Amino acid sequence: MATRRAERNEATEEARPEPVIVKKYANRRLYNTETSSYITLEHLSAMTRAGREFKVIDARSGEDITHAVLTQIILEEETRGATLLPSSVLRQLIAMYGDQMQALVPLYLEASLEAFRRNQEQFRAVFENLLAAGGNPFQALVKQNMSMLEAAAEMWRQANPLLGGTPAPPRKADADEIGKLKAELAELKARLDRLAPD
Repeated sequence: MATRRAERNEATEEARPEPVIVKKYANRRLYNTETSSYITLEHLSAMTRAGREFKVIDARSGEDITHAVLTQIILEEETRGATLLPSSVLRQLIAMYGDQMQALVPLYLEASLEAFRRNQEQFRAVFENLLAAGGNPFQALVKQNMSMLEAAAEMWRQANPLLGGTPAPPRKADADEIGKLKAELAELKARLDRLAPD
């Protein structure tokens, strides 16, 4: 199954068109070099929803400013009332800046969102069923994922001398905890495999 998934990813990479180059000028205007026309953030938002890759370049310096423009699009969407990120999530993200876990957060979020995107229809059906039953479909899963992530990060910190930790010989309690984490990871992987299309 992993081989088929890797083959699909390679085929997708080959079939994916080159990103559209968008130049941003000092007057804040965005110029689509593919269509030779000026566009707005709404155009870029629509391109993102359609799955079209683009790269925004500062016309004067040549610097890639795609990340800043994508962040600006999110800000525009959020201020328009299409709130996707609750205040509690924004506070948690802000709190992660400067934290020793900061480097892991983008990888974790990207993997989580990619899994959610791949299984969107299955999640939607589960979500609707659980909402109809009056439950919160993601609360238990989020708690489990966060506890696993925190335990893994703490183990990594303790074993890393650069972060003030000192490698300790494994104790029986540590071995038991590692065994539990491995079992939880295997169970989570099995769930995702059941949800993922072949």
